[in-house]
Amino acid sequence: MGKFDIREVFQPKLYQLIKNRSYSKELFIQDFIAGIIIGIVAIPLAIAFGIASGVSPQQGLITAIIGGFAVSFLGGSSVQIGGPTGAFIVIIAGIIAEFGFNGLIIATVLAGFMLILMGILKLGDIIKFMPYPIIVGFTSGIAVVIFSTQIKDFFGLTALDGASLIVPSEFLDKWALYFQNFSTINIWATTIAVSTLIICFTWQKVTKRIPGSLIAILVCTIFAIILKNQFGLEVATIGNKYPELSGGSALPAAITPEISFSSIRLLLAPAFTIAMLCAIESLMSAMVADGVTGKKHHSNTELIGQGIANIIVPLFGGIPVTGAIARTMTNINNGGRTPVAGIIHSLFLLLIFLFLMPLAAYIPFACLAGILVFVAYNMSEWRSFSSILRDPISDVLVLLTTFFLTVIFDLTIAIEVGLLIAAVLFIKRVMDTSGIKVIENEIKRTENQEGIDVEIEKLSSKIEIYEIDGPFFFGIANRFDEISYETKDRPMVRIIRMRKVPFIDSTGLKNLASLCKKSKKEKIQVILSGVSNEVYATLEKSGFMKYLEKEYIFDHISKALDKANEIVEK
Repeated sequence: MGKFDIREVFQPKLYQLIKNRSYSKELFIQDFIAGIIIGIVAIPLAIAFGIASGVSPQQGLITAIIGGFAVSFLGGSSVQIGGPTGAFIVIIAGIIAEFGFNGLIIATVLAGFMLILMGILKLGDIIKFMPYPIIVGFTSGIAVVIFSTQIKDFFGLTALDGASLIVPSEFLDKWALYFQNFSTINIWATTIAVSTLIICFTWQKVTKRIPGSLIAILVCTIFAIILKNQFGLEVATIGNKYPELSGGSALPAAITPEISFSSIRLLLAPAFTIAMLCAIESLMSAMVADGVTGKKHHSNTELIGQGIANIIVPLFGGIPVTGAIARTMTNINNGGRTPVAGIIHSLFLLLIFLFLMPLAAYIPFACLAGILVFVAYNMSEWRSFSSILRDPISDVLVLLTTFFLTVIFDLTIAIEVGLLIAAVLFIKRVMDTSGIKVIENEIKRTENQEGIDVEIEKLSSKIEIYEIDGPFFFGIANRFDEISYETKDRPMVRIIRMRKVPFIDSTGLKNLASLCKKSKKEKIQVILSGVSNEVYATLEKSGFMKYLEKEYIFDHISKALDKANEIVEK
């Protein structure tokens, strides 16, 4: 095994850009314009995602500033934009409710180390092993949960006695409370929320350069100020909950979390959920970006970059960060082509944080609720959801299982069960395309380059040939016993043809060893043919040669047949 070289998995795109000296003034102008536009897009989303996750709007912006910079500086995609996303709202709110913000810091840092480990182990193609119905199932489930968390602010609901409505975390309990208190609806908050939705849906037809969410915030904030100052009508604003809202003169100092072994043990499962969500969302975003730009991202570098970002961000009060597909596409559509655009977007947000953050106090919660309902709609993938419902019943069951687990229980369970289902489906599909068959009567001894038979040999009744088609793993290993019981005649030689076996696992090795021992008792000689170098190395390393000598292991069926005929003719 060769010496590990970090450069095999970690080569940030920005480093390559500097190394190749391929940057130009024209590229900088494009990146600068794109970076400013992405920053404008990110402002309302960072604030909304922060508040919806149970933290302050400042923390949402800090995540976009530090996380966005780290992802662009260290990531494996030229155009990826990092920041807080809607997918994390549910898991973040759950962790804070149960473990507090200290627990979120620990979980996010642990997730960061998990992501780095994934990159080092070259698991960058992990997204390819996640079945599409699972991705759609939990994405649609997250959208429904986000939508359900915004009903209170969307309609301005309060308790029947006028007190603030305390919304439970459970999905069914939440909706029961909404129905019980729906008579307290605030018509002005509802007007603001509905107006926000209308602006978000229609503004993208006017221009895609300036986001509808920002226009909605400006319009609805002015409307809320007029209602209060001219008519004495008040709707809840960010300033009501965060009266001392201010960006300050600098970013906050680093936080030292209280860490214990018990807290790490309890937070491993949520951390794994954060890591998997980050990996899936960031790699999906990078793959979509590749399809548009024609460039290729480095998936392992992207995972390591995301991991480092998620270790740094929470130490400054931020929340989990990942690649944001909407902001990444905004970057591409506005001319951004290098990581410099993402860095400029972070610097622009830093200026907003330092000098304009107090203005966020006037933003109505109903407006943010409208923005998040719009985000939930875009996340829902309802077209894909309805399309999968017409697919085979197995895909439908996977989709609905993941969806309802996400909605009714929580995302951690949905991710864990989803991964289990993905593994089971993968094994089933491998088993469906793999198998062991008995070759009778005749066999192709050789063939030419076009695959046409050159020499076909009639098989002696004293020679039995099994052919393994596909990986020899635990899923098919026991089929040897089933086939051997069906075979009544006992031959002198049993050839196991393994030309289509790319690998063999421990269960396959055990069953092959058992077959050799059983055959030896029955005075049947086992011969292996078509053994690749990789499989041969596995056999040798495992100690298999004590069950079958090397002289009975061949790389081609022709050599195996010669040996079998020699044994039969003795």
